[in-house]
Formats: sequence, C-alpha cells, structure tokens
Amino acid sequence: MYYAYFCSMLQHLHTFTGHQNPIYALVRSDKDGIFFTAGNDKGVVEWSLNEMTFVTVKLPVQSSVYYLHSYNNQLFIAERSGAFSVFDFSKQEVVARINAHTKPIFGMATVGYKNELLTSSEDGTVAIWSLNDFKELYRLPISADTVRCIAVSPNEEEIAFGCKDSTIHIYNSEDYSLKLTLTGHTLGITSLAYHPTGKYLISGSRDAQLKIWGLPNYELSKSIPAHMFGIYDIVFHPTLPYFATGSQDKSIKLWDAENFKLYKIVSIEKMGIGHSHSINKLAWSHNGSKLLSTGDDKKVMVWELQ
Repeated sequence: MYYAYFCSMLQHLHTFTGHQNPIYALVRSDKDGIFFTAGNDKGVVEWSLNEMTFVTVKLPVQSSVYYLHSYNNQLFIAERSGAFSVFDFSKQEVVARINAHTKPIFGMATVGYKNELLTSSEDGTVAIWSLNDFKELYRLPISADTVRCIAVSPNEEEIAFGCKDSTIHIYNSEDYSLKLTLTGHTLGITSLAYHPTGKYLISGSRDAQLKIWGLPNYELSKSIPAHMFGIYDIVFHPTLPYFATGSQDKSIKLWDAENFKLYKIVSIEKMGIGHSHSINKLAWSHNGSKLLSTGDDKKVMVWELQ
C-alpha cells in the first residue's frame, strides 16, 4: 500500500514555457538541477530545476534537434540534418561538429568502457565514434529503414536498437556482432529501456504496446496494452521500483517495475492539467523527486513525487 499511496502523489509542480515550436529532446545535465531541451527551435535551452527558471540558450543549431545526450561533462546534440555537435561544459564551447549521417539522427548512446558514442539514423545505420577525437570507428547497417532508438544494458555488454520496421536488434558491445533479433511488435519501435539491474528490456512501439523481454535470453514475458497511441519514451526511476511512459496519446503513466501494475495516469482528462499534444520525452531529476515531460505543445512540465 505504501507504493500505491506514494505514487498517487504525482502532482503538477511547474510549467516551463518559452519554446516557440515542438520539443523533441530533453536531457538532464551531469550538474544537479540543470536540464536541457531542444526541438524545432534553432537553439538548445538550459533550465534550472532548483530555481524553476530559464537559464540561457546554450547554443544555436542549424536544424531541428531530435535527440540530446549528456555524458562525461559534454552535451551531444543530434540534428535532423544528420549532423551532431559536441558541447564541452568545462571549455564552454562546441568542440566538434560532425556530418555523421545523410538523414536525421534519432538516437544516441555511449558505451563507457570503450569510450565510444553511438548514433542511429533514418538512413538505417548506426555509427560508432571515438570519444577521444570523434573519429568514426565503425558503421553498422542495421535496417533498411530508420533506427529509431538505442538502449545500452546496465553492464554495457549488450546494446538494443529499435527500428521502424518493428524489429529490435541486440548486439554485443565488445565486437558489435549481432546476437539476436526480436519480433513481436506490429509497428515501429519508438522507445527502449533496460531495467536498472539488467533483468529485462522493455520496448515501446507505435502499436501502443509495452513488451517485456526477460534477460539473458530476451524471451517475451509480457505484453501490455499500455497506451492509446505510440509510446515515445520509457524512463526508470533512479532509486525506486517504478518506470514512467510518455505517449502520443498525451498521457504519462507510472508503472511498478516489478509487477507492471499501473499506478498513475497523468493527463488533462484525469487531472485537469497535462499536455495538450503528443509527449515526446521524459526525464527524472537526479534524486528522483521530480519527473520532467515535454512534447509537441512546446511546454516542459514538472511533476513532483510527494
């Protein structure tokens, strides 16, 4: 009952406004209380969660931003043009801009033990880059269509790639060999996340289903008709056994990460406040006391776990 009570207390705390166009990308900084957003506006915006204020436009961009990734005091900005930029916080400047793909970049991830960055694109490939000099190391032809999202297992031994053709490809990180391909969704994969202890992979799709793939063999253990439309993000709480999903159906849902019980629906219909358009990205604050959400309505909303 404690968990049920606790999760019923997910309440609206604040709404950040200022973006003039849909927001596609959201990431928390390495620095506590700071997060970044970007989308169809021509800039990456920095916000303070501690002060609940706009901080600055951190850097201009040349095309729409589809993904933001933060790692090792650097911010990686993936663009619709197929290029990505690297902003170094210690130097306070852009240290690299790479024309990585011929089509938009939709996903980014890092493999820490190899000091490598991965970018996935509408061109069907994943490119692997050295974080030392941002040189291309390999290029994997994953799919005939978009590779939409990437998830790295907690032990960094395996990487999951979700594709528009509804398949999920599991690769070994050591040599980038294909381990297996998962089928089960009926529409494109739009979100992937590993459980923090690595006990399962969870996938979300345009088919509105969540699927739970048990590790180490990735057997399909559960299918959940989770939303009305595509599931665009899945984020696990940093310390508690929950995960949140954000959907094109304009709702956020909070789930038990052990038994997959639905605890809370955050939407205008259920709470009188929420997003009026598709929710594209979610992020927990560093301590997990707040959940951030953003999407096509140009707003960033803050929800508090009380």
